[in-house]
Amino acid sequence: METLEAGGASVTIDHEHGGRLSSLVVGGNELLIDAMGRSDDPTSWGCFPLAPFAGRIRDGRFSFEGRAVTLPRNHPPHAIHGTTHVQPWEHTGPGTLRCDLGPDWPWAGHAEQEVELTPTSLTLTLRVETTADAMPATVGWHPWFRRNVGGADAEIVLPAERMWRRDDTGIPDGTLVTPTTGPWDDCFTALIGPVELHWPGVLDLYVESDCEHVVVFDEPVGALCVEPQSAPPDAHNSEQDLSIVTPDEPLVHRTTWAWSAPG
Repeated sequence: METLEAGGASVTIDHEHGGRLSSLVVGGNELLIDAMGRSDDPTSWGCFPLAPFAGRIRDGRFSFEGRAVTLPRNHPPHAIHGTTHVQPWEHTGPGTLRCDLGPDWPWAGHAEQEVELTPTSLTLTLRVETTADAMPATVGWHPWFRRNVGGADAEIVLPAERMWRRDDTGIPDGTLVTPTTGPWDDCFTALIGPVELHWPGVLDLYVESDCEHVVVFDEPVGALCVEPQSAPPDAHNSEQDLSIVTPDEPLVHRTTWAWSAPG
């Protein structure tokens, strides 16, 4: 564990459990769902990096340059959220950590994350590298925000002009549509600003990223997720915004969460 502090903010990094943020406290208020009663489900708490794929891969299968790949179907019938969230990460310096992509991923490589905290923002930078052959990759982050903070329930502002229509198994079917009203477990794109979370009278939070897609999952009663992703789910099959990582060209993305007291 490592805790960074800046002004009235603090963030705790849990290296052992997927390199995730296990706590983010701003102005005395905890913003993230903790591990209490959830430690046996690594997809349900904190904020964890997604690498080398973000979201679902249909039936845990894809092919790349003639190579057939089969992944553990940890969200039946699909694979979900990469391989690094279930592995320990190495602490490499203040706010920096590293993790091999692991035995379930057929290419040798690793992920690195940098966590930077200021009194008014948190920036996460995620980098995926291959040590030999070219490989397909996508990245992202999966924060579980508390629905209620400081006695106020969250309100969400989602400035997206398009949404990926999904099939009955939760996979985008390749069609972009006008966003529907929530509740959502959907991927959005054509963003014209940061996603905003407002806990009235308590805190305003703005989730910005250089990723072109964001998954919003607000169906749970006590939590909501705003997940910047470099590509939509199942990009390893659809090839939509899929990145090809080589030893000379890593995949690097960042997200910044900025906050302020309500005006």
